[in-house]
Amino acid sequence: MIYGKIIGGLIGLLVGGPIGLIVGLFVGHAFDRGLTHTLQFGSPENIERIKTSFFETTFLLSGFLSKADGRISQQEIDHTEAIISQMGLDGQQRQRAIELFRQGAAPDFQLEPAVSTFLQTCGSQRQLQQTLLFFLVSLALADDQLAQAEHDALLRIATLLGFGSAQLEQLLRMARAQEHFHGRDGFTAQPGTTLDDAYTALGVGRDVSERDLKRAYRKRMSENHPDKLIARGVPEEMVKLATERSQEIQAAYEMVRKARNTDR
Repeated sequence: MIYGKIIGGLIGLLVGGPIGLIVGLFVGHAFDRGLTHTLQFGSPENIERIKTSFFETTFLLSGFLSKADGRISQQEIDHTEAIISQMGLDGQQRQRAIELFRQGAAPDFQLEPAVSTFLQTCGSQRQLQQTLLFFLVSLALADDQLAQAEHDALLRIATLLGFGSAQLEQLLRMARAQEHFHGRDGFTAQPGTTLDDAYTALGVGRDVSERDLKRAYRKRMSENHPDKLIARGVPEEMVKLATERSQEIQAAYEMVRKARNTDR
């Protein structure tokens, strides 16, 4: 691709003469490289590679995380089974998911190469990495407790993905709070849910301004928007889980809005 070089060179020549031409060609070359990389990254072939990597990495790390405290609890097994059912996997996909889970739970599983392969495939898509981490956080909280070994394993994964401990703790708080808005009767505040839970589910505090509240809500909804997740390479089957999360966020936001309108 040479369009950037041509345009940059012409502008540089007109503005700065021969020296400007050289600078313009350099800038145009950098633009062409960046555009080519973007187009290749978003190609159908690459998106399919990302989807496969996301699927495989999710179940590999789910197995690793479940075995982190020395045993796989029944709640973790049930949660993983529920995820597989929600995804609507066919027989072959289901078998592959189980195989990957077992590989991740094996004593000889190597975490670093698995995460490294995922990062190489998905590139610098920060949101894709956060989506993966949030799925794993949900699994870790499936049995309503987080053993120290599980927390340490999550932190190892988060660090390899480029997230700090403070970011992980916020995701944990948000995930716990969002669970208060998902019950048998649908997505609404469950008995015992507090206003603090609603704010935490949105990732903000009670003293947040109206503007920042709306901004946080829109950000959370955008992070879980089905079309955006699919475009980034999240498998369609796994987008269903993010859709549920967006409904929890919606319920939390409605609780906050109702409380603020009542106070006026």
